Amino acid sequence: MPETHNNYSIGVYGIGMKRAVFKLGEDILIRSTHSPTLEEKESFTVPIKVNEWVVDDRLPWDFEILDDEALEQDGVEIIVKNLTPGAESSFDSPAFLQNLRRIISRDYSLHINRGIKITLNGEVISGWKIELRQSDDFEPMRIEYEDSAEGDRVLIEVIGGMAAPPPETSEPDENDESDRRFGWYVICNGRIVLAADKTEVSGWGTEGWPRWHRQYSGFIGLVLFTSEKASALPLTTTKRSVDTSSEVFRRARPRLREVTRMWIDYTNQRKQSMEEAKKKEAEATAIPVYSIQKRPTVTLPKLIPTPAERIANINYAVPVSKLKKLAKELGNINMPYREVGIKTFDYTYDDLMGEE
Repeated sequence: MPETHNNYSIGVYGIGMKRAVFKLGEDILIRSTHSPTLEEKESFTVPIKVNEWVVDDRLPWDFEILDDEALEQDGVEIIVKNLTPGAESSFDSPAFLQNLRRIISRDYSLHINRGIKITLNGEVISGWKIELRQSDDFEPMRIEYEDSAEGDRVLIEVIGGMAAPPPETSEPDENDESDRRFGWYVICNGRIVLAADKTEVSGWGTEGWPRWHRQYSGFIGLVLFTSEKASALPLTTTKRSVDTSSEVFRRARPRLREVTRMWIDYTNQRKQSMEEAKKKEAEATAIPVYSIQKRPTVTLPKLIPTPAERIANINYAVPVSKLKKLAKELGNINMPYREVGIKTFDYTYDDLMGEE
């Protein structure tokens, strides 16, 4: 029988459930119902009293399995009571719940967009829509190939391109939340284990790569690893990051480099042809990542540099409190620092030099 291969399966590797529920509370009840046929149901429950279980360190570490009434639908139900003080405090925090919702929406977006339903406090969580932009001048790339880890097959996909136009300025903007979603995403069996990475893990700042700079915002890349064997995936034991020593990941990283390099080159050219670039970028429309066609390389416009007057960069430091007061007088207390500098220069120039 040929080997089966279930892309994006959520159940082929452990999720650390025992460790997780033990940290949540002291009284745990796990219920499960399965229907082998339409007429019969098999149900059991596993009650765990954490405080009683941890004092008995004799092997084997078994749990008692009892017969149970069937759940309304096939599946697993986990009930945790007597929460730990830390868990109780977290679940009582609106900020924690907001961040939890954001993480679930992002990390499980592929599964949610394929039909899995996740609710938090009765409210359904929508998956983050991963989209890249496409037009005659902009085409995202998508390649697929196979690798192996100790004989276990690993399917790898690399996808990358423009998710949004780059910013007009590379100066930091603490009020721009969208910058947080750009960078490389590493996905193992459908779950995002590293999101919007701008560090050495995905190659930034190593082997001749520049470090991430706001100039590169607008780029999103995804590398997806799929395998029936969890041990073949480039996961850390916490399953929340990438094992950079994994040979499968190390062999994939040069492919990430190729896509990144093209985006870096484009943003460098863009500085000399800003108006042309902005016009072309505006014509590109967002498409879902799963509808991107296979293409060996990303397509980006070739920009023609326009002659420009020599530019001087002015750099000076002032107290933030004074800058904020000045920005408020200019009409927007959250005005980017660069814009405050330009406006004050223009104001002084017009005052001293007059109209030209």
